[in-house]
Amino acid sequence: MNPNNLTKEYTNGEVTIVWQSGKCIHSANCVKNNPDVFRPKEKPWITPKQSTTEKIISTVNKCPSGALTFYMNKK
Repeated sequence: MNPNNLTKEYTNGEVTIVWQSGKCIHSANCVKNNPDVFRPKEKPWITPKQSTTEKIISTVNKCPSGALTFYMNKK
């Protein structure tokens, strides 16, 4: 497994955030837009249960590199 090209998923139950490390350009848009969820100095660094689904989706859609995507979980 290449640590520079990981794909990880984090969920709050409604939405799942997908992070692809190899695409990340470290713009910090995610941290600036939703610091309750995106905390790069912590592990895990993405904690989606700390925010609303709507705010998570809005934040992920602002990712300039496409390193962050999301999908809705089935109910």
